[in-house]
Amino acid sequence: MDHDTRETFWKAFDDSPFIMMKLDGSNEHSEPMTAQLDKDAHHAIWFFLARDNRIAQGGAATGHVATKGHDVFASLKGVLVPETDPSVREKQWNTVVESWFPNGKNDPNVLMLRFDIRDSEVWISDLSLKGKFKMFTGQPVKPSEAGEHETGPV
Repeated sequence: MDHDTRETFWKAFDDSPFIMMKLDGSNEHSEPMTAQLDKDAHHAIWFFLARDNRIAQGGAATGHVATKGHDVFASLKGVLVPETDPSVREKQWNTVVESWFPNGKNDPNVLMLRFDIRDSEVWISDLSLKGKFKMFTGQPVKPSEAGEHETGPV
């Protein structure tokens, strides 16, 4: 994946760290999760969740991102695994997480999963001036006038 696309994706995701997660092969719907990001780890994201959450069992999963400005979209495929490093749990715990889990980070019902990203597809919507004019006048917009589309590791 192109460096600029990768950087645009991670910055937009950091500004709006919400992702719809679903276990592959599950009949359950996707659900919104708040991603815990690490600027030094562009291969993984983390989640705090209750042990009875529908994705708590882990395994192959897919996440979908639509950032707050609706200018970056992504589909991420990977594997959810329990995060066993206590230093990561400590680093990622914050007041927002605690608002969901008031019994604290040592509550045995609180699980931390790591989503190891294996593959991605990212769309960056950035209509050119010509593309915007065409859209507003009902003319066909070419993909080259709509933004960027990349596949590969984020």
